Parts: sequence; structure tokens; C-alpha cells
Amino acid sequence: MYAVVLILMLLIVFNFLLKQTFWQVVAVGISAVVAGLFVGCMWPYAIEQSKTQIESWLNNPELMLDTSVILTLDVSFQMAYCLLAVHVHNAYPVKKRIIRIYRVLRWIPGLLIYPVLFSGLAYAIFAFPGMSFQLIGWSCAGVVFLSVLLGSYLLLWLLPEKELRLELLFLSNALVAILGIIATVNGRTAVQGVSTVDWASLAGLVVIILVGGCIGLFYYRRKNLKNNSSK
Repeated sequence: MYAVVLILMLLIVFNFLLKQTFWQVVAVGISAVVAGLFVGCMWPYAIEQSKTQIESWLNNPELMLDTSVILTLDVSFQMAYCLLAVHVHNAYPVKKRIIRIYRVLRWIPGLLIYPVLFSGLAYAIFAFPGMSFQLIGWSCAGVVFLSVLLGSYLLLWLLPEKELRLELLFLSNALVAILGIIATVNGRTAVQGVSTVDWASLAGLVVIILVGGCIGLFYYRRKNLKNNSSK
């Protein structure tokens, strides 16, 4: 369980750094400053945590299910950005509404990077007992600041092709989604299995699928007729 959470945290950090490669240098610097200030200012709250409290959080099914919602939103935003980036690149010019959504998704660094940074700060405080908490906090802030700058530059140097970085970001977020399901469910199932079939519900689902398919087919043919008539 803890190994899965650790891998999940590392992937979140990797996705955060990879997303920085699509930004300008000034924006990356601002992101690094914000991340560093966050870590430096959170040390008074990090010293109030304990290993047993963190373990209780990981074993709390309600909290983990709430975390899975945030994780799903984060992954959805990043994967939607990848898909829109490919669409804008291949089908430009596109509608202004799509460009606005693409720009908004582009500037979302990730929703879970700050809890991960807070967790890393708490573990750093545990690892250096007897030292000044404030010194550890601001030292970690400096490390985070330099890591964001150097990490994003290193990834951009290793992966200069934008298409390759988009593909890697998409696949990495898909892996985060899979590991997030494993980590947040933690061996529990959200619903109990049943041995009987609700035929009324099954019939309703089939009707919804057929009606939706007919509507989609009608819209598709109507759109093709309009495109052919315009030509």
C-alpha cells in the first residue's frame, strides 16, 4: 500500500515537472517560487503531524475516496489538455471557445502537487530530529525551487519534441489514474456484488444506449449533409 502511494507521489511530481515544459521561462520561475514559498510557509503545520496520523489518513476509507475525486479531476484536466493540444495542432484554426479552454487547461499545473510537497516536508522533518524546524522548512523550500527549475529544464532538454512530451504526459496520467484507484480503494469495494439481474434496469440501459446512438447517428449524418452542401 505504502509503495503504491510512494510511486503515485513520484508520478505526480513527474507530471508536474513535465507540465512545466509547455510553459514559458517566466511562468516556470513563478511556479517554482510559489511551490518554494508554499513549502517554506507550511513548516508550522507540518510539525503538528505525526507518522501515526499520516498512517490513519491512509487507512481512512472516506478520506481516501474524497482524495480519489480530486485525483480524478486532476487526471481529467491533464489528459484533456493533451487531447486538446493535439486537436489544436492538427486542426488549426479552431473555434475561439476551444482555444480558451486549451489555454485554461495549459496553465493548470496539477491539483495534487501541493499535498505531495506538504507530505515531503513532513517526512523531511521526521528524518532530521533535533534540527530547527524552520531551517528544515526553508531548506526544503530552496530544494523545491531549484528542483522545479532544473527538473523542467532537464525534461525539456531530454524530450525536445512537444508531441513526445504530450504523449508521455497522457500516458503518465493514465498510470496515475490506475494507481490512484488501487491506492484510494485500499482493498475495499465501493459496492457489494449481487447474484441476481435487475432486468428492468438492464432494459432501461439498453434503451438509453439505443436512443443515444440514434441521436448521434442523426446528428452525424445531418452534419455531413451540411458539409457536402457547403462544398
